[in-house]
Amino acid sequence: MPIPLNYDNWRFIFLGMIMAMLLYNSVQWYLYRERIYGLYTAYMLVWVSYFWLRSPGVISQLTYPGWHFIRVTGPMVAYFIYYDFANAFLNLRETRPNLLRLFRYMQAGLIVYALTEVVFCFFTDYWRQPIHELLHTVVRVMLAVLSVYIIARIYQRREPVTRYFISGSAFLVVGGLVAMALTLLSDDYNKVSNVWQVPLAYLQLGIILELVCFSLGLTYRHRREAVKKAVFEQALAREREQRQREQLEAELAVHRLKQEMTEMQMRALQAQISPHFLFNSLNSLSSLITDDPDKAEQFVDEMSSVYRYLLQANERELTTVGTEIGFINSYYHLLKTRYGQGIHLDIAISDTVRERLLPPLTLQLLVENAVKHNIVSADQPLRIRIVTDKAESLTVSNNLQRKPNSKLNSTQKGLLNIAEKYKLLNQPDIAIQETGDTFRVVVPLIARKFSSTE
Repeated sequence: MPIPLNYDNWRFIFLGMIMAMLLYNSVQWYLYRERIYGLYTAYMLVWVSYFWLRSPGVISQLTYPGWHFIRVTGPMVAYFIYYDFANAFLNLRETRPNLLRLFRYMQAGLIVYALTEVVFCFFTDYWRQPIHELLHTVVRVMLAVLSVYIIARIYQRREPVTRYFISGSAFLVVGGLVAMALTLLSDDYNKVSNVWQVPLAYLQLGIILELVCFSLGLTYRHRREAVKKAVFEQALAREREQRQREQLEAELAVHRLKQEMTEMQMRALQAQISPHFLFNSLNSLSSLITDDPDKAEQFVDEMSSVYRYLLQANERELTTVGTEIGFINSYYHLLKTRYGQGIHLDIAISDTVRERLLPPLTLQLLVENAVKHNIVSADQPLRIRIVTDKAESLTVSNNLQRKPNSKLNSTQKGLLNIAEKYKLLNQPDIAIQETGDTFRVVVPLIARKFSSTE
């Protein structure tokens, strides 16, 4: 015949189960740092402390008033924490504000009752009177009735988390009611050997089942929040990607617009050169026709070659240094035809920079600028030098012999034209240097990889 489970063994099993759940919840509290896990930990600690204080070894060391005070107020402290835990578990502040208000009233009532028990147990002898036990029974019945009402109210919510909470609370209420009924019906339950004849065992069983339901509910709640968070983060990531895509598309559109505007501005700057060059060339031709018809004919041939290059240059943004030097040689022939010994051009270009790039007609504008603002005559020849340096930049210089009032009448249109081109191409600025006898312009050369357009 099997030996019935006695209450001492059951109490040991009960405390072990609660301690295991308490340890697990403490780890959860440490990991997630949420208030609800702190409340749940405090709730279990109160039950563990309560039943430990009611163990025979501890009871024997307590005074009668102290033992009665712990027996009555211990569960009330647990219920007080239970209401805060329920609020955090079910989010009553948003879902059931009226129920939350009822919880606050019940917590206030529990505080008043605990203070009353302090007076009864430690300042009077009312704890010995039957009215004390009657009052305790009335309070427990009221709590049970209110718990049933709360469960009925919460049952209306068809959510798994709510159902876990309702089930746990129902187990606690049923266990408490059975324990209270057996306490009222039994004469001396301390002498029985079977655990199921001890009223307190039913309350403990209800607490175990309650804690199991609460733990499952917390696990489900955390998993649900994790899924919501993951879905939200995915949606946020998709929205962020969409915004980045839209931003990139907008930046690309702006870049294309800027590129189109840059190309239009470059075309406008190049268009400024053609009429200016043609006007000066026609003036020179007009003079030659009168003074030297043979040279005028040669001038027309050279001018045709130069102007052909000019028309081709308007179709591109950059050209090589070698191509530009070839054009300058043709252009110099025109100037030489007109000025004779009044002008000299010296070109010293390194072979390493011939494939570097620069805007078309840059050298033509600088040479034309030198001729325009300086005296050009056999007695005072204008000497122009085009050279490169170790920094792979190109320098155009000339001896300074300004025409009268030349500085006052200069608009520097040619230099501004070149500077604007380099600005539109996002390249370093040109450098203009002037000393007492020399005027120099340093032009940066652009790497071949910048553009394949020629």
